[in-house]
Amino acid sequence: MAVASFSVPDYVKEAFDAAFEGQDKDAVMAALMREAVRRERHRSAVERILARHRNAPQVTWEEFQAAREEGRS
Repeated sequence: MAVASFSVPDYVKEAFDAAFEGQDKDAVMAALMREAVRRERHRSAVERILARHRNAPQVTWEEFQAAREEGRS
């Protein structure tokens, strides 16, 4: 298992200790880090999807419907 060292303001450490009093701080930090990684991956994926959407060809509703019908046959 890895050891990570972070510098945070004293008030953040005090608030963290108060909020998670009686809990395994290592487990809490690991869960918070996993959640941060999940959020960042989601944010990155959304940005990639939106970038592709901005560059996607524009089609009319009629062209879309025609392609849909063609795909069904």
